[in-house]
Amino acid sequence: MVNKHIISLAGDLASGKGTVSLLLKEDLGYTIYRNGDYVRALAKEKNMSITEFNIYLESHPQIDIQIEKSAAEYAKNNDNLIIDARLGWYAVPHSFKVYLKVDIDVSAKRAFNDPKRKATESFNTIEEQKQDIIKRYNLENERYFKLYGIRKDDMSNYDLVIDTTNMTAKETSDKIKEEYFKWLDKQ
Repeated sequence: MVNKHIISLAGDLASGKGTVSLLLKEDLGYTIYRNGDYVRALAKEKNMSITEFNIYLESHPQIDIQIEKSAAEYAKNNDNLIIDARLGWYAVPHSFKVYLKVDIDVSAKRAFNDPKRKATESFNTIEEQKQDIIKRYNLENERYFKLYGIRKDDMSNYDLVIDTTNMTAKETSDKIKEEYFKWLDKQ
């Protein structure tokens, strides 16, 4: 299959995927498809925290599969696209696959101070946020392995891995664009 102009952004919780995807959208003129928005909306409909919803998905795999299929279906009919999704690389294997890593303490601080997360995440301390991030990370890894036989934390799945702990979103976006254009040139 010929590679389309699609970048899939996966990564650790609060690694900067949302901010970086907005910068890429602005610089490249691409559209964004966010699985996370879909997941958070489903969690809110069920009056669940995002972690409770992750637990719920363990016993409702058809919903998880529906979520992942939504990205693949969207990519079939769209080009010039950024997919912000944990399994975007798996759902759209012909994309330029990027994983953003971040130190867990930095991740917890970013998430705790993110007002957009308050509707589905409510913690009193950064330490509580950190423990929840670890729990969600483990829940997702187990669920994805059971459902799809894959490990999102296997870095060989990606064309580019970036540690965003000490990088700005702009630096991260610039690095992605640099490597993405190289990848496109090889096609």
